[in-house]
Amino acid sequence: MNKVLNKIKVKLKSYDYKLLDKYVEEIIKTAFKFGSKISGPISLPTKISKYTVLKGPFVDKKSREQFEIRIHKRLIYILDVNKQLADVLAKIEVSGGVEISIKTV
Repeated sequence: MNKVLNKIKVKLKSYDYKLLDKYVEEIIKTAFKFGSKISGPISLPTKISKYTVLKGPFVDKKSREQFEIRIHKRLIYILDVNKQLADVLAKIEVSGGVEISIKTV
């Protein structure tokens, strides 16, 4: 096998943690299939954004609703990466709710 890269960092973000864990599992299985070692998945802190909205601007000025958005993150390091695995990781199809970024370290 041609050793091209030493380490790849894969970072995933999503609003839905179940969907996120599904793609993490898929990436890990793919890496094991090509004989690479894995460090992770590491759960990064969840970012919580809270929003307060007025229910009615005139009569019900004091009544408000609160909403929050949670962004879940996972980090995977793949060690001893060959060129074939790098090509497969670059072509991974993810659904609309998941963001994936792949960087060489």
